[in-house]
Amino acid sequence: MNVVVTGGAGFIGSNLTDDLLASGHQVRIIDNFSTGQRPFLSEASSHPNCDLFELDLFTQSECLLDVIHGTDIVVHLAANADVRFGWDHPGRDLEQNVVATHNVLEAMRTTGVRRILFSSTGSVYGEASVIPTPEDAPFPVQTSLYGASKLAAEGLLQAYAEGAGFEVTIFRFVSVMGARYTHGHVVDFVRKLRRDPSKLEILGDGSQRKSYMDVSDCIAAVTAQLDRDHRCEVFNLGVDDYCSIAESAGWICARLGVDPELVYSGGDRGWVGDNPFIFLDTAKARAAGWETHFSIREAVERTVDYLVEHPWVVDLQDAP
Repeated sequence: MNVVVTGGAGFIGSNLTDDLLASGHQVRIIDNFSTGQRPFLSEASSHPNCDLFELDLFTQSECLLDVIHGTDIVVHLAANADVRFGWDHPGRDLEQNVVATHNVLEAMRTTGVRRILFSSTGSVYGEASVIPTPEDAPFPVQTSLYGASKLAAEGLLQAYAEGAGFEVTIFRFVSVMGARYTHGHVVDFVRKLRRDPSKLEILGDGSQRKSYMDVSDCIAAVTAQLDRDHRCEVFNLGVDDYCSIAESAGWICARLGVDPELVYSGGDRGWVGDNPFIFLDTAKARAAGWETHFSIREAVERTVDYLVEHPWVVDLQDAP
């Protein structure tokens, strides 16, 4: 199968690319390297079945036609995923998550490619009234620009499914972690503890409850849907469990062998859009044959081990 992976140099995208190549697929990577990392493509870049196209989906949409033409499916992972600092640049989510998605869909429609897998987020459920939250839960008021932009992109995908005959699969992820993880609380905590192992500052009061998932389990869910036809299907992805931020901090400290003072900023959330409780109902994906192999604690510990072995990743957000 000939697969286009947008955001293919990113955390999830590079892991997916390696898996696809190992399975014998042809892969075309699209990435603008705003957050993607070339070292993540060290194996893929030299693979004979892989081609890399460095372009921006928002500003260089005219280049997409040549890249997408003749492919079987697009896995659209490229996005601005900065939830916490979304209000520092409120136009970015619109540009990179909504307009860029529209540009991908139009390039597909023009070139006759009709199959797309899309990475959405559990954040679209806002502060959900139903826990664990199923795919057909009512949408509350959106709490972040990121979640709102992903929901808008889902609307575009659904419209293209209805009006242009696209086959669409939407994945609503919990937070994903593991090898090549560059953004989130684990890398933040590891960075802080490397600077000062005697103290760890935690946003909120530590009671925020979240579900996390190892990237290998996420990739397995995506690849399982490559050859399945859906007019428009939505799957929640996550572990059937959750932990508090305080629990996760304890696992991270234990893995690093440190015993710092925990200092909380207070309140039931760390920032605007930090929903205090995220726990998705994944029965639908499991009924389709998917299962997870790592617990939340194992995912956290595997991520810490990766960051210790690759300290340059911890330093990325400090880079100019």
